Amino acid sequence: MTFYSAIGFSVAMLVLAASPGPGVFATIARALASGFRPSLVVICGIVLGDVIFLLFAAFGLAMVARSLGNLFFIVKICGGAYLIWLGVRIWLQKPGPVTPNLNVNTHSRWGNFATGLVITLSNPKVILFYCGFLPTFLDLSALTLIDLVIVVTIITIVLGCVLGTYAFLASRARRMFTNQQALRRLNRAAGGVMVATGVAIAARS
Repeated sequence: MTFYSAIGFSVAMLVLAASPGPGVFATIARALASGFRPSLVVICGIVLGDVIFLLFAAFGLAMVARSLGNLFFIVKICGGAYLIWLGVRIWLQKPGPVTPNLNVNTHSRWGNFATGLVITLSNPKVILFYCGFLPTFLDLSALTLIDLVIVVTIITIVLGCVLGTYAFLASRARRMFTNQQALRRLNRAAGGVMVATGVAIAARS
């Protein structure tokens, strides 16, 4: 991978990461409902899902991924159902303090991480995206370990920074709500976004 192809891939990833989609909506919803730190765990799950699909494309496993269409369908339905369930929980949860609790328990961290991972893995089109998009910048037949490390680094940094910015702005907006009634409405808005994201994933062909 040349310097210019790395720059081009970074710019393309920036545009794609900033485009509204399930990952962006879920990140914003979690930041609105729980604050900045929990949303960072969601972002880690999203990034890992992208890296997994990247590895499928890089190591020539696209045909295997396509042959698992039924499995991806099941994952997609389960992922959509999980996000809907999570959205309902956010909708119904009792408003807490405006300042997020820094002592996030392990179950909450794993739940947030699973949310981000499910969002990516429940979208089988991502593997097709990487198979069609990555060869524009990298010759997969001449892939080296250094090239792979560079691409993974670019994906991690670009996705992390873009989604982190969305999460930070959403968490700052949350701090503007100072009473329980406003926080309840905010939770319902965040829960509604999460439910809508789950429905969109499950209904996507």
